[in-house]
Amino acid sequence: MTTITVGQVKELRALTGCALMDCKEALAASNGDIEQAIMQLRTKGKTHAAKKSARPTAEGAIVSYVHSNGKIGVLVSLLCETDFVSRNEKFQALARDLALHIAAMDPTAVSPEDIPATLLAAEEAIATEQAKTSGKPFEIQQKMIEGKLNKFRAERALLTQSFVKDPNKTITNLINEAIAELGENISVAEFRRLSI
Repeated sequence: MTTITVGQVKELRALTGCALMDCKEALAASNGDIEQAIMQLRTKGKTHAAKKSARPTAEGAIVSYVHSNGKIGVLVSLLCETDFVSRNEKFQALARDLALHIAAMDPTAVSPEDIPATLLAAEEAIATEQAKTSGKPFEIQQKMIEGKLNKFRAERALLTQSFVKDPNKTITNLINEAIAELGENISVAEFRRLSI
């Protein structure tokens, strides 16, 4: 068995922001391999996020962002479980990142289920017309329509969009990382984007 040094634990903590004991356990389980330990902590973080998602979020912060040209402004209501976490710098940074993302990507709703039915109906009408002109069999047309609607929902909902600063992560991934790091459930209550 590999001996885990304090330096390795500190390095892993600096890279992940996870608790010291979690870092030590991950290093021990991965025989001191930092990359494997990071993967274990990320997997564990996803599990923790899933467990915490049912807990109520009654505290939080409202954060604003105004683009440098003064023509786009965003308000985001980000919720957590305690006032202590709502004042935490990492929580505030997450809220600012979300506001910046909303300004750049202009989502329609928080989650795919929240997208207004009128928008979905309009998109479905377009997809149906495109499918009809494709000349494909009816079953294939239905799959094409369903695929286009799923893509539309994913592109227009905040939680399923790729994060503007790191396209390899979705907003859900970003929030789950914060949940794992801060140890509390975090959710986006609502947002407003104004533009001229």
